[in-house]
Amino acid sequence: MSIRVRYFASLRDRMGRVEETLAAEGLATVSDVWKAVGEGKPLPEQILCAVNMDYADPDSPVKDGDEVAFFPPVTGGQQRAR
Repeated sequence: MSIRVRYFASLRDRMGRVEETLAAEGLATVSDVWKAVGEGKPLPEQILCAVNMDYADPDSPVKDGDEVAFFPPVTGGQQRAR
């Protein structure tokens, strides 16, 4: 029983890994997953989350076999010089 956790963009560097697998036992929400990988710290507001490739909230439920992804906010494209 496990949950796959993936990190994207600058979070990859910050976490020092691309992904990891956690035991699903005791993990009920996306926030619980973050606390397990983030040294008990609460999920920062600006970090986006997804469960099984669908955007999710910190309170979204997780279960055995799910993939949880964390990534920084997406910004717009570059502006053209005028």
